[in-house]
Amino acid sequence: MHPMYARPELGATPTHDGVRFAMRSEVADAVEVCLFDGDEEIRIDMDADRRGVFSTHVAGVGIGARYGFRVHGPWDPARGHRCNHAKLLLDPYGRRFIGGVANDAAIYGHDPDDPKRISPLDSAPYVMKSVVIDDAFDWGDDTSPGHSMADTIIYETHVKGITKTHPGIPAELRGTYAGLAHPVAIDHLRRLGVTAVELLPIHQFVQDLHLLQSGRRNYWGYNSIGFFAPHNEYAATDDPVREFKGMVKHLHSAGIEVILDVVYNHTAEGNHLGPTLSFRGIDNNAYYRLAGDPSYYLNWTGTGNTFDMSNPQSLKIVMDSLRYWVAEMHVDGFRFDLATVLGRTHSDFDPWGAFFGAVSQDPVLAGIKLIAEPWDIGPHGYRVGEFPYGWSEWNDSFRDVTRDFWRSTKGALPTFAGRLTGSADIFGPSGRSQTASVNLVTAHDGFTLADVVSYNDKYNEANGESNRDGHSDNRSWNSGVEGPTEDPEVLARRGRRQRSMLATLMLAQGVPMLLGGDEIGRTQAGNNNAYNQDNPVSWYDWEHADDDLLEFCARLIELRRSHPTFRRTRWLPGHGEAGQVEWFTPSGEKKSIDDWQKHYARSVTISFDGARVSHNGQVVADDDFLIMVNASDSEITFGVPPEIGEIGWQLALHTDAESDLTLKDGVITIPQFVLAVLQRVRSVQQH
Repeated sequence: MHPMYARPELGATPTHDGVRFAMRSEVADAVEVCLFDGDEEIRIDMDADRRGVFSTHVAGVGIGARYGFRVHGPWDPARGHRCNHAKLLLDPYGRRFIGGVANDAAIYGHDPDDPKRISPLDSAPYVMKSVVIDDAFDWGDDTSPGHSMADTIIYETHVKGITKTHPGIPAELRGTYAGLAHPVAIDHLRRLGVTAVELLPIHQFVQDLHLLQSGRRNYWGYNSIGFFAPHNEYAATDDPVREFKGMVKHLHSAGIEVILDVVYNHTAEGNHLGPTLSFRGIDNNAYYRLAGDPSYYLNWTGTGNTFDMSNPQSLKIVMDSLRYWVAEMHVDGFRFDLATVLGRTHSDFDPWGAFFGAVSQDPVLAGIKLIAEPWDIGPHGYRVGEFPYGWSEWNDSFRDVTRDFWRSTKGALPTFAGRLTGSADIFGPSGRSQTASVNLVTAHDGFTLADVVSYNDKYNEANGESNRDGHSDNRSWNSGVEGPTEDPEVLARRGRRQRSMLATLMLAQGVPMLLGGDEIGRTQAGNNNAYNQDNPVSWYDWEHADDDLLEFCARLIELRRSHPTFRRTRWLPGHGEAGQVEWFTPSGEKKSIDDWQKHYARSVTISFDGARVSHNGQVVADDDFLIMVNASDSEITFGVPPEIGEIGWQLALHTDAESDLTLKDGVITIPQFVLAVLQRVRSVQQH
């Protein structure tokens, strides 16, 4: 455990003869801890101190005890108060939860027929219970693999989706933390060569009642209610905490870091008509941003409520949660969903606000990976490039222009060039390096890569929203035929485009993030918003995995990992300096200003001089590389630029699985939608 870490005083803490329970509410008049033994409920009054902390020690209670809180206090929605002692509340610091939430009127703090009137119905039979846990775990010599951000290759995946149908994983472990820790799953990640898994939300979340009523489920999990608890449905055992720790330990032993996609911007309690499960009934004013009429919530997240990170009580629980996952669960970093919300003061985003300041000075969080989804739906919510030093950000501009370029969009080349070299125009002004850019072509939200090259339109009818959900601007192209086809020409074109986008991702400066399943050709049949598809639409189809594509991805990742040229940590030097990047026409002439302004240009040669490469604070020598790019719809003959010499070049990799490209006398013919990489060992130079 980190030497600077102190366990939070709140929550349930086992002692030698019982359990100490503590929770905080500045608005409560009284609080009871409620213990459950079967159907029997025992209520015990808690003592308050001047800080608003209510606590009590209960002797004779031990590990596994089920409990919750009841808060007595004001019910006055017009002033933002929603206390209701008829509602059993989850412990905000609970480490484990059991059960689920039933669709019953009792789970709402208000009368369903009159939202301003309090409900007298007891919710205890219909909600989850908190569980006292034993934190003890034998971590052995576990340590973080400690990959630098420059050397990181992120694999975004889902605990359930990656393992649910894998024939090599025992059936009882599929879809669980233990399944992801299984040697078969880890062997796949190691074969691929990624350095970190970024897991879609595993904080305890609640199934949306409207989805359950329609026979669907919340698959992605962006509906958190417990910031300290691993989601109970992903456990093969009755101890999700221990199972999660075991998963982390096994991944670490394989050199793979664990990054959590965390949702601190809102909770599962929804808007003013949502259920009262925890925060709302404890101290509604403290935890949520309320509208001008405090009966309602500000909705900068699109989910009905917004967590108020400008309030010290909310800030404290988020910071305690982050420290807990690092110190006690050994995770290596976080990707923050709708991270702009976390930096909002009264309304606007402040990159030097309370949350970012707290994170930057916290010794427990020093050195962990911090990744922002740099937008929300509030006022001026798009903040790409504006996060503080030490943070990286999802770069949606990289995604959009990469897709545009490889569908032969006119005028995309200049922006494509900027994204390939680290997006200095976006991240340079804040004083950060290329590693501030998390490059992606696909993510859980949107088309898979196979669908980017197979569909012009989205097909979300299975989601139950008449295909109105999901983005319509997908920057996709079906390559000639919409959806499944046996046309060999279309299939070849799709394969080239997939491989070329993967190559762009892995050879670009910055931090690549690969969507899990893209390496085996996973499709969602054109569904670009599969958030409620907890079924084969979202699960990996291992039976039809494209092993050739997987092998190509592994080769591509190995090329990146072997050469610091593609993992630089300082902006590329200017013209004439060692280590520079230069741009040429396919014929080998240096590109002029006029060349860049030709909107029809879809091909380019990029030269990376490996003489002096800045990488993780050192200057090292690497090989030279030429990346020859043909995003046009016809083949083009490329020549090695005479000024950099024709001797010593070898074809290292290309993105056409159907052809054997050859380099002869410094000339190579590259088919449509293909990228080729030429490599020259620096000891073989023209003199």
